[in-house]
Amino acid sequence: MVALLETEDLTVTYGGLHANDEVNLKVEPGKVVGLIGPNGAGKTTFIDAITGFTAPSSGRVLFGGRDINSLSPAKRAEAGLTRTFQSLELFDDLTVLDNLLVPAERPTWHGVLADLVRPNRRSAAHEQAEWALQTMQLGDLRHRLTLDLSHGQRKLVSVARALANRPKLVLLDEPAAGLDTVESQVLGTHLRDFLERDISVFLIDHDMGLVLNVCDYIYVLDFGRIIAEGTPSEIRSNPAVIGAYLGEAGESQAEEGRVAAERAHS
Repeated sequence: MVALLETEDLTVTYGGLHANDEVNLKVEPGKVVGLIGPNGAGKTTFIDAITGFTAPSSGRVLFGGRDINSLSPAKRAEAGLTRTFQSLELFDDLTVLDNLLVPAERPTWHGVLADLVRPNRRSAAHEQAEWALQTMQLGDLRHRLTLDLSHGQRKLVSVARALANRPKLVLLDEPAAGLDTVESQVLGTHLRDFLERDISVFLIDHDMGLVLNVCDYIYVLDFGRIIAEGTPSEIRSNPAVIGAYLGEAGESQAEEGRVAAERAHS
């Protein structure tokens, strides 16, 4: 099976410093794959390189077996590769629905004519935005300004916005940052539901309970290099990962993730 996303020796260099150093990683269709590591490990740089916001110094990014190194971020999104940002990137003066319409709408000459003839028509973009709202269970907030939402709600809107194009793969950069335990659990439920809608997930987050609970496979990045990979149980029991990246607090979160996973499957 061809991997949905694959990087081959992906390297990003800034002034002689390897932010990413020959990173090899795969995301298979129908999977939730996680990437963890300490602050400064190069996780966001890696996401930027995959989505076209940073040019790699060497190596390749393959999407569905196709080399996409030369594609712009917009073209990668059109191909089915979308992302969220840590800074949320929402328009505070727009409603939740309008925020989702921005990435979903792709203006065409015939669309403009149709708007002139039928100004109240319901566009395909509107249908996609509504679908994303329902997927994230945000329908009741569609007419609220994002400025008036809680931080947790804004985070969920950011994820819904990344879904508005119905991507093949969504890359989530710290989606649980700032969420409380309940909000994080709700987010985790949504992420597994994406698979039922043919959307695979690449998750980068510090919430170890979330990552260990929802991911099928996990990579560990440090100083720009992959230093471990495996299933959640393998990562959870890896002494080097626990000692270097999880620590005592991380071990507690890992145990919470294990318990939550057992409950979910019981």
